[in-house]
Amino acid sequence: MANQKWDIESVAAELLACEDERRDRVKFTDEWPELDVETGYMIQDLNLEKRLARGEKLIGVKLGLTSRAKQQRMGVDTPFVAWLTDAMILPAGDPVPQDKLIHPRIEPEIVFVMGERLEGPGLTGAQAMAAVASVHAGAEVIDSRYKDFKFGAGDVIADNASSGAFVTGGLGLPPGEIDLGLEAVLVEVDGEIVDSATGAAVQGHPGEALALAANDLAKRGLAIEAGWIVLTGGMTDAVLAPPGSTVGCHFTNLGSVFISGGEI
Repeated sequence: MANQKWDIESVAAELLACEDERRDRVKFTDEWPELDVETGYMIQDLNLEKRLARGEKLIGVKLGLTSRAKQQRMGVDTPFVAWLTDAMILPAGDPVPQDKLIHPRIEPEIVFVMGERLEGPGLTGAQAMAAVASVHAGAEVIDSRYKDFKFGAGDVIADNASSGAFVTGGLGLPPGEIDLGLEAVLVEVDGEIVDSATGAAVQGHPGEALALAANDLAKRGLAIEAGWIVLTGGMTDAVLAPPGSTVGCHFTNLGSVFISGGEI
């Protein structure tokens, strides 16, 4: 497709096709430099409409690249927001859905379940946290429709911020009972601790990431709705999740989440 003339419709269709066919590709900005952040969100929203039309339900939002380390590694300088649907839920205990994903990686996340509607702009982290009903441990299985996870900001926003699947821990704590800036996680791969971080890695505090998401959605006339799930962004770098592997994300107060890579 080297001579393909890309536009919002064709990129949206190609991204869904890559997802459905488990096929990766080079980033669109190599061929369509005009794919900027604003255009990426238009593609993301168009594909949400297509997901809803095929029967998926909108259940929340996720943030991408909220940690400085991930921004630097990916060459992107700002976080961004993407959609969660019920098709992305990974039931606790289920393995990575290798038959649906291209090159899955796992990252630990602090997850919010919203008690109230949260509408920007101009929200602070403290105002955002006041709308949270409960806090959970979580892990996101990210995937990318781009070869080697190489993309520009517009590319990855169009690709729904590398969405794949996610799992949340069963324990939910009221936000007032936990210091989320200090909440730590240890990432274990096949019995070995490979990374660690605290909630401060996520925009200084996960509540700041939540406020950022609501303020960003307000630019599009949208809000975070009561009952929605919010993934606040990867606390550490993502780890590979091949068949035969086991990844554990161990939080100080929120418990542990385990994901198996499935059978070899």
